Amino acid sequence: MDIAVDGSQAVDLARQHSYALILMDMQMPCLNGIDATRAIRALPAHADTPILAMTANAFAEDRQACLDAGMNDHLGKPVAPDHLYETLLRWLSKPGA
Repeated sequence: MDIAVDGSQAVDLARQHSYALILMDMQMPCLNGIDATRAIRALPAHADTPILAMTANAFAEDRQACLDAGMNDHLGKPVAPDHLYETLLRWLSKPGA
């Protein structure tokens, strides 16, 4: 497990490592979650890696922006532990994860 302090570092870490799943905060310095996701999706090794948005923005248009950028799912903050576990289990149990 790695923790990025900003979107640029998230992209750099994705270039260097293989991940089964990426939790992406939407409001990060340097590069927001939408732009970081687009950059990660452009990396061949992460074209299919599940990316889950974590954001306090719970509006339908925010969720759609996440999906349009290439994220697989959207978790609103604060995240209930049971919901996080259920979502992680769902995406990690998919073939290729």
